[in-house]
Amino acid sequence: MSDEKLNEELLEETAETTEDTAEATEEVNEIEEDITEEVAEEDMVVTKLPSKKQRNRKKNVETQEAKPESEWKEQVVQISRVTKVVKGGKKLSFRAVVIVGNKKGQVGVGCAKAAEVIIAIQKAIADGRKNLINVPIFKTTIPHPIVGRSGAGKVMLRPASQGTGIIAGGAVRPVLELAGIENILTKSQGSKSPLNAAYATIEALKSLRMFNDVAKKRGLTMAELLN
Repeated sequence: MSDEKLNEELLEETAETTEDTAEATEEVNEIEEDITEEVAEEDMVVTKLPSKKQRNRKKNVETQEAKPESEWKEQVVQISRVTKVVKGGKKLSFRAVVIVGNKKGQVGVGCAKAAEVIIAIQKAIADGRKNLINVPIFKTTIPHPIVGRSGAGKVMLRPASQGTGIIAGGAVRPVLELAGIENILTKSQGSKSPLNAAYATIEALKSLRMFNDVAKKRGLTMAELLN
């Protein structure tokens, strides 16, 4: 073979190899472009999806907004352990005394027993809401002096001027606070049991009457009643 033929064959082979390399580079570039587009789409999806913390925060915010605050307030006055003698021995349980009120003239005393303290408190709260009473309030105090009795306990209530506060102790104070009374004088006598004191206070508040009601019953006007 002559040198000219060899040169022509070499030129043809180099041209073919360059074409093949060009095609291969084009294919590689297309694959890289497809990969970059897929990665960009995945990044967009990841950025759009919120994190777990953000989801939990949104759920917490929604739950907090969905739960309105209840106007009813509860205060535990006494939790005592009670034993009952049965055939097999002694049965232990807990007694809870709870005061329930809305500080707007409604208050109740609940008492319940259960094998666990939490269940006893829950049952006492339910009992207190069943036995609510309406308390007549006259200018942040009671309209007139009154005495309430329950068992061996006796509680005396007297109206007080503005700024006096609640002068009371024991179970009498939470009953008056949750009833919405701000100024009052009290004296607890006889039994020192918190349950008796609470019930005596409830009996005293039950017996209160407003001036308008008394005047209507007597057939008098307010001026005639006060004079």
